[in-house]
Amino acid sequence: MKFKKLRDGAQQLIYKIINPLVRGMIKIGITPNFITTTGLVLNIAAACILLYGGMQGEQGNFSYIGWAGGVILFAGLFDMMDGQVARIGHMSSTFGALYDSVLDRYSELTVFFGICFYLIVQGYVKSSIIAFIALIGSLMVSYVRARAEGLGLECKSGLMQRPERVVLTGLGALCCGIFAPLMSGNKPFEPILIFVVPLLFVAVFSNITAFGRLNHCRKLLNRKDLPDDK
Repeated sequence: MKFKKLRDGAQQLIYKIINPLVRGMIKIGITPNFITTTGLVLNIAAACILLYGGMQGEQGNFSYIGWAGGVILFAGLFDMMDGQVARIGHMSSTFGALYDSVLDRYSELTVFFGICFYLIVQGYVKSSIIAFIALIGSLMVSYVRARAEGLGLECKSGLMQRPERVVLTGLGALCCGIFAPLMSGNKPFEPILIFVVPLLFVAVFSNITAFGRLNHCRKLLNRKDLPDDK
């Protein structure tokens, strides 16, 4: 409950910061779907940075991870702005909601593909397994909610929702790019862990969230299946 209040408070603070920009976008005719598409393009760009860094970067040079992390966080703002533009500009639509959900999945798949590729090519195979498990959990969190809503159930609970996953992944990558070079003379631990530990959190808690949502739906369906009192 405390985490939910903290999450909602942080979300409202970000909305207050971006709302002037959102209103400006509405005035010049920018649509929610355009913003959603821009977010996908930015996430593809982040993945391309990781692909290039994996192939061309020297091992121990984490600048590509840092740049990719910055782009991922920037793309996350667009993920928030499309919903705000739709709400404030009265442009919400069923197709818009579907379009947003589909492109969010494409964004996550693309980014995690870039992460896994970078880690494997750079020789961090065990870390790439963690990233792949994080990808599975991320997709299953969204899938359980979508499947539940298809059955007429509300299923929005859980710790590791998309905003948390984006922030942990992007911030971990950005911090790795910034702080790893500062450890060149003294390495108490492998610098890549600055990036991998947040991915581990995503891997563990996204799967916990997915199973938690599944259990939540089980309870709701069991209540529906109980005979009515007479």
